[in-house]
Amino acid sequence: MLNRTLALAVGLTLSFCTLLAQAADTLKVSAIPDEAPTELLRKFKPLGTYLEQQLGMKVEFVPVSDYPAVVEALATDRIDMAWLGGFTFVQARLKTGNAIPLVQREQDAQFTSKFITADPAVKSLADLKGKTFAFGSVSSTSGSLMPRYFMLKDGIKPETYFSRVGYSGAHDATVAWVQAGKVDAGVLNASVWEKLVAAGKVDTTKVRVFATTPAYFDYNWTVRGTLDPALAAKIKAAFLALDPANPKDKEILDLQAASRFIETKPENYKGIEEAARAAELLK
Repeated sequence: MLNRTLALAVGLTLSFCTLLAQAADTLKVSAIPDEAPTELLRKFKPLGTYLEQQLGMKVEFVPVSDYPAVVEALATDRIDMAWLGGFTFVQARLKTGNAIPLVQREQDAQFTSKFITADPAVKSLADLKGKTFAFGSVSSTSGSLMPRYFMLKDGIKPETYFSRVGYSGAHDATVAWVQAGKVDAGVLNASVWEKLVAAGKVDTTKVRVFATTPAYFDYNWTVRGTLDPALAAKIKAAFLALDPANPKDKEILDLQAASRFIETKPENYKGIEEAARAAELLK
């Protein structure tokens, strides 16, 4: 009986160790849902394949329902790496105390948001007083936080300036709202706007940009603070090695709307944190 108990215990221990080994051999990656789930998966697939080749391990994309879910997944070690907006990174850093931003796209050091409308009479924010307006997700850096911050600096409090403020949930949804006349104007990140225009998914005879925010730091790839430092270093090196002169690498970069990736650091997002505190979005 004792031998059978010992054998069972050894078997359970080996099974547990096998599960741990399998988990350690899989890099779990997620992203803030700032676009449709199908689009996020389409963008990630070639990058995931590339990372598998560079890291010598399985890479799995883990979709999430909303922005807070990404932060929670990083904080509880349920994912290893995530594509975050600047504000989401600040939230993750404050919640975990050790989330590490590895790289950002070159343009993320000088990112902007675009104000759009389908109303020919709208030439500036001054023309929108008393009209309807759409942000993206409430947790979006480029679709909510920074545009709101810059409006507040100009003396515009959205909830009293506009007749109604809505949250579309994603950048492409904001464009759809404006194009359909659901709102008079909206704001989204410059990168998604340019991608939608290039893909012919915006009727530019109707919808147009009428203002652009000042520049700020935005998106980055962040890893959980408890990730093996050697693995984190390999991940960073893989991103930095992507070469736009290489056709296969360019395909990956184009899907990420990136000219190339560069290193980043937590200090780059102090301005985002200050903006969030000014907007009373951080406790």
